Amino acid sequence: MTITVVAGNPKPASRTLDAATRLAHALTGAAPDHVVDVIILGAGLLGWGDPDVKAAVTTVAESDLVVVASPTFKATYTGVLKLFLDQFAGGDGLRDVVAVPLMLGAGPAHAMAPDLLLKPVLVELGAVTPAPGLYLIDSTYTTDTAISDYVERWGPALTSRLSTEP
Repeated sequence: MTITVVAGNPKPASRTLDAATRLAHALTGAAPDHVVDVIILGAGLLGWGDPDVKAAVTTVAESDLVVVASPTFKATYTGVLKLFLDQFAGGDGLRDVVAVPLMLGAGPAHAMAPDLLLKPVLVELGAVTPAPGLYLIDSTYTTDTAISDYVERWGPALTSRLSTEP
């Protein structure tokens, strides 16, 4: 099983990346196999054919489980994440990939953002999303139980989907 984390934060090595990595580890018991810190791809995201962007897209598309994370930015996911997701071809670029939408924010006002804003894009790209997205408070996710509570509730739905893949 190949696990990948995608973090669409405008800052490299962000809390968003840390939270996504923690979630992937909690779901699988192992560190992710791949990490795509989207901002590192830089200007290559603005066009088509950049080899680093293409390699990142291929890595994500060939994964079994992907945690796709963004801070809540202007009430939605970031533009840099949108630029990355636009690189996936057609409506099946994430075909058969199990995806978990994850968003962080300063308070509970945007708690529905992962399901209302990020999940539909992942599904449009062909991802399978058998569980709701996760919203974390960016100042407390390292000390609260939100990740472990999510994994306890939704981990079985995600891992059972993974175990039925060919």
